[in-house]
Amino acid sequence: MTPEFEEMTMTRLTFNKTDAPDWLTAFWREIDDKTWGAGFDCFAEDAVCNLGVADWHGREAIRENLRKFIDTGFTAHHEVAEYWDGGSLKVFRGVVTMTPDDSSQPVVRPTMTHFFYMSEKDPTKVQRWHGAVGPVAF
Repeated sequence: MTPEFEEMTMTRLTFNKTDAPDWLTAFWREIDDKTWGAGFDCFAEDAVCNLGVADWHGREAIRENLRKFIDTGFTAHHEVAEYWDGGSLKVFRGVVTMTPDDSSQPVVRPTMTHFFYMSEKDPTKVQRWHGAVGPVAF
């Protein structure tokens, strides 16, 4: 079994559906605007991101790898469909509009689902991010 499954234990959580918090919208805005700044401060310095096949360790690695991905030739716009707050776990569902720099390519709008596990040391910071986007085509 892989480490991300071995460390999990069964827990009961109560979730509240709320508006997306400022930290989440600031993070998406950094990606959408391609500014790569303070919106990434929502991550702990040693945060881990498993976005699709990615396995990025550390806030700066998350920032840099997302920048490299976005810089492959498109602009993203993230939209929140719903956000659920379970205290130590936050769940987000939405759509990302991916507009290619090459106008001959189609705009795609894959769905996204993300799980943000908050740090036990500082519950205002994301410690682990598991996310899935797409597929972008069939």
